[in-house]
Amino acid sequence: MPVELSVLTGLAILAAGLAAGTINAIVGSGSLITFPTLLALGYDPVVANVSNTVGLVPGSISGTIGYRRELEGQAGRVRALSLASVFGGITGAILLLVLPGSVFEGVVPVLILLACLLVALQPRLALRAASKPRAATHSRWLPVTIYLTGIYGGYFGAAQGVILIALLGIFLDDHLQRLNALKNLLAALVNGVAALIFIVVADVAWGAAGLLAAGAILGGQIGARVGRRIPTPVLRAVIVVVGTGVALRLLLS
Repeated sequence: MPVELSVLTGLAILAAGLAAGTINAIVGSGSLITFPTLLALGYDPVVANVSNTVGLVPGSISGTIGYRRELEGQAGRVRALSLASVFGGITGAILLLVLPGSVFEGVVPVLILLACLLVALQPRLALRAASKPRAATHSRWLPVTIYLTGIYGGYFGAAQGVILIALLGIFLDDHLQRLNALKNLLAALVNGVAALIFIVVADVAWGAAGLLAAGAILGGQIGARVGRRIPTPVLRAVIVVVGTGVALRLLLS
């Protein structure tokens, strides 16, 4: 049964989209605000998941545009990793449509906690990896892990950004803000291709998706402005705290 979009319901969805767009641009895991909001308002879980993905795509694009300055000089990385993200997103979206919803329930919190651990240990791991050629490591393993993350992102996607920033920080030797910009672009690609599939073959609550999009677009710009000003150690701490909270919420739900 369709959910009636009253003024209060609409404002709640709009506010959730604004918060999620802001958080996604800075850290990731904004879906842990919007998805539970849609569930609480009475949307069917699959419809909520699909509509959430469709609605947050404009916010992901907005956050990427907001971080466009940090993307300068990363064209090679973008070319190398974009296809992995696109194919991962397609795979994850298909899995959502054909598999039972319980398939990833056990592994998702573990993946998020592992990502948080990688973020926390990234400076130490980077020092140990300094003697090894990063380019060779990147060419062998990073696209594979990005593809696997894309599968997760296309299927559900909460804290996809946390996992991406952890992987990029481990495999690439660069400033965290530049890696955050790359993370935003890759997440936008994953969500975008998944959303296209959902639009064609799934049931989308367009009213909710539109309100999420409106809020997320503004939130993406806010997040880009705020996130750029956060010192690297603080940003890393925020990523770990938010990611751990997401995992605990999933475990306890």
